[in-house]
Amino acid sequence: MSQPTRISAAGILRGAIVPLLVIAFWQVLSSSGLINPTVLPSPLAVVVRWWQYLIPADPYDPAQMSWFAWALSGEMLHDAWSSLYRVVLGFAVGAGLALPLGLLMGSSPRIYALMDPLVQVLRPIPPIAYIPLAILWFGLGNPPAVFLIAIGAFFPVLMNTIAGVRHVDGIYLRAARNLGAGRLTMFLRVILPAATPYILAGARIGIGTAFIVVIVSEMIAVNAGLGFRILEAREFMWSDKIIAGMFTIGILGLAIDIAMNRLNNHLLRWHRGLES
Repeated sequence: MSQPTRISAAGILRGAIVPLLVIAFWQVLSSSGLINPTVLPSPLAVVVRWWQYLIPADPYDPAQMSWFAWALSGEMLHDAWSSLYRVVLGFAVGAGLALPLGLLMGSSPRIYALMDPLVQVLRPIPPIAYIPLAILWFGLGNPPAVFLIAIGAFFPVLMNTIAGVRHVDGIYLRAARNLGAGRLTMFLRVILPAATPYILAGARIGIGTAFIVVIVSEMIAVNAGLGFRILEAREFMWSDKIIAGMFTIGILGLAIDIAMNRLNNHLLRWHRGLES
């Protein structure tokens, strides 16, 4: 086993210490009866509910017609897929609009002066504030959710793209001009590569924001997804299912962040000096 693998495994073990201690303390409190299980169920109850939420029951399997089978729903995979679909689509729309606008605003002082006042007025407005308009404009279902997610992803990508273009080192620009680079070559070979770390950082923040917004939007405008299922569980006071849904959101968010980090490391090998 290589040294980097051992370091990575050790880091994972160290990172698991505190969560395991918290879960153990939580289980002790639940077992002692100091906490109402309706308010905060035990970790074991949450794991059982999470498994029921994940695995669908097979009506043709006699073994699944036992005392445990009645609670099997298999909703999680469908809900997780619905949420991920909205996140990816909304992020693609928001980032697809923000990237060219950010490149234009960053490279052109005139466009920046024209658009920046509007951007600074709209940027502080949280996506949640657009919920009434989203429902009014798009009705219910995926369109309002995608609209809200796109807004959540738009501004992190836009602001980081502008910052990346405007902070290109002047030495690079002067060197390119001295070598006879035209405007298009300057943009494609100097400005865009130099701004890429900022753009990817904005994309990482934007997709994280999109995942937050999708949960809120699913509590309002759709009838499937992790946010919808958490709201449904709240109405029936299924706190174990609420926490199971929250746990699923955390896993998906961690997976997305790890994927974005690996993508950044792959695309920025030249910038960070990483070996291929």
